[in-house]
Amino acid sequence: MSAQSPVDTQEIQRLLSLPPMKFSKTVGESDVYLFAGITGDFSANHVNEAEMRRTSFGRRIAHGALLVGFMSTASTMIVDRGLTLSPRASPVSLGYDRMRFLKSVFIGDTITVTYTLSAIDAERLRSEGKIEVTNQDGALVAVATHIMKWVANSRGAGS
Repeated sequence: MSAQSPVDTQEIQRLLSLPPMKFSKTVGESDVYLFAGITGDFSANHVNEAEMRRTSFGRRIAHGALLVGFMSTASTMIVDRGLTLSPRASPVSLGYDRMRFLKSVFIGDTITVTYTLSAIDAERLRSEGKIEVTNQDGALVAVATHIMKWVANSRGAGS
């Protein structure tokens, strides 16, 4: 632990040895409709089966932002696995970089999000996670890089 940082940067470096976290889910019609209701995105792409039958997709597709939510779930699972640095720091999401939706995800597809800690910047107290989302056939449907900041906890906060 450096004199300037209340966070043990060597602990952050050791996190790279953790195995990847995986989260799988079958995307249901209720997921798509509830997400549309929350966000207001009622595009025919997501909620109009008859309209989508006339497109090259042939059926409705899940919202890309819904996949981002599943990516966030995998990130939370990493944190819950024990990535918090004792009481000294808490990881918080700074965002996602290089996000790409490579193939459509359809209602009824089962996706698996694999989150692998890929880099640690101990000086800036940040970590990067490589995210890959595959479907039930093993096809890569989305990728992203997730950035977390390790924020020092103040002792006695909230007391």
